[in-house]
Amino acid sequence: MFSGIGATGIILIILVALLLFGPNKLPELGRAFGRTLREFKEGARDIMDEEPKPRKEIRNEEVQVQPSAKSDSTQSSTKLQD
Repeated sequence: MFSGIGATGIILIILVALLLFGPNKLPELGRAFGRTLREFKEGARDIMDEEPKPRKEIRNEEVQVQPSAKSDSTQSSTKLQD
């Protein structure tokens, strides 16, 4: 996880976090971070385990388009029939 940082980098990050948040707040932040990571992993696992739902195919015969009464093409076609 921290392969590019090294041991001194991790120690430096921990010291800065200790100075910023204090010794009382760090365990709370660690627990919250752990819960967040756990929930993220569970959500990702649920999404990966879900089977894709079959899609209903719509054929051209099934689709019926009804023209609106206000369209110009409908009015012109009725004028031609008169």
